[in-house]
Amino acid sequence: MKVTRASLRYAKAALAFAEDANSSQKVADDMQVLSELMKANQELNSIMENPMLAADKKKAILDELLPDASAQTKKLFSLLATNNRMELLGGTCGQYIELFAAQKGEVKATVTTAIPLTPELEQQVLQEAKKLSDKKAILENKVDPSIIGGYILKIGDMQYDASVSNQLNAIKTTLIKTNSI
Repeated sequence: MKVTRASLRYAKAALAFAEDANSSQKVADDMQVLSELMKANQELNSIMENPMLAADKKKAILDELLPDASAQTKKLFSLLATNNRMELLGGTCGQYIELFAAQKGEVKATVTTAIPLTPELEQQVLQEAKKLSDKKAILENKVDPSIIGGYILKIGDMQYDASVSNQLNAIKTTLIKTNSI
């Protein structure tokens, strides 16, 4: 999934167009469904990025996948197909979702933990997120056992690393610099 300046521009244009038609929530729902489809299906990504496949065929595939998509979403598909930029669809979906959330006063917060979050831990992480951002945090949990313990919280371009692996690396660096054990 490519995220480029062009995909951001298409997402901004789609959001403005959807707002004019009072359907920005419906388009956001369509973008969320499409984004999840593209994350789950690598073949769909390959189809959208394949320069040998005609743009109108790619558009037909999207129309089949999302038959109940809003008119504004279908116009975005047509615009991307007309400009032969269907490879930007995945990035455009992600950018649209982020722009729409920001407009609603929300921010995506990604927390990486060694184990899945329990509801109690989720509340603690949300409290930490409130300290870092004045917007309402929408939490996404990623599980990565390599961090050993603790968590890594990413909000926008900020990152708070409270993982055990980070602390161990800091100790290792200190020991190497001081050349003592």
